[in-house]
Amino acid sequence: MKHFYPFLFVFLWSTGFVSARWGLPFAEPLSFLLVRYLCVIVLMFTMALLSRAPWPTDLRQWGHISVSGVLIHATYLGGVFIAIKQGLPAGITALVVGMQPLLTAVGAGALLGEQVHLRQWGGLVLGFIGLTLVVSGKFGVNAELGPMLIPAVVALVGMTAGTLYQKRFCAGFDLRTGSVIQFIASAFVTAIAIALFADFQVTWTASFVFALGWLVLVLSMGAISLLNVLIHRGSAVSVASLFYLTPLSTALIAWGLFGETLPPISLAGMVLAVWGVYGVVRRE
Repeated sequence: MKHFYPFLFVFLWSTGFVSARWGLPFAEPLSFLLVRYLCVIVLMFTMALLSRAPWPTDLRQWGHISVSGVLIHATYLGGVFIAIKQGLPAGITALVVGMQPLLTAVGAGALLGEQVHLRQWGGLVLGFIGLTLVVSGKFGVNAELGPMLIPAVVALVGMTAGTLYQKRFCAGFDLRTGSVIQFIASAFVTAIAIALFADFQVTWTASFVFALGWLVLVLSMGAISLLNVLIHRGSAVSVASLFYLTPLSTALIAWGLFGETLPPISLAGMVLAVWGVYGVVRRE
């Protein structure tokens, strides 16, 4: 049974993009995220209290955890939700942000002094060639592509910067209390963004409530908890390998639920991009 867990994690993580696609017709993207953050804060704060999880004692750590949260959650999820709302297919969105481990590996060499191997540079090239094939095969070159891709790229940069920032300044915080801090900071920044650039808009339909519940309970609570179990049981290598199947899994689920399709050249590009990312992160 334990060998099934990594595949279950990949499936659950993939459904995050599809759930966003499911709920966004009934909510403005940042409003959707703000409601999600508030729900997660209540649940995670309750969990932290019941488990008597330790809170950071250094104010600088609170600040570092908050910054990493804004980058990893508010910037990343905000970009993903806006991209999907503007019409970028869930599978392509997953692929764009799926380049994050690839960029993180390169950024770790430049910012953290970690060695970047020739194999990793080769994976970088393959990944971007594959991504180019996916996007060009689906959309060609047109003026509508930019508005859809820009928020996805912002999400990619946010997740990459957040990962590097967290690794450098606050890698050892408790996941229970640290998550509360990260989501509070993300909710605060998202609320400011709504006040400045959008109107809070949510239509409480059954579909929206289902999508919200799935993202809060299955993604924010279930998938992350499953990941911790896998790491605790020594299955991190399996997860690291299977995680890069997320774009393919997302594309398949989106095809089944929404009829999102990709032409053959895009599917070939997706496989090439996933292989490039795997080439960056796999062990020697």
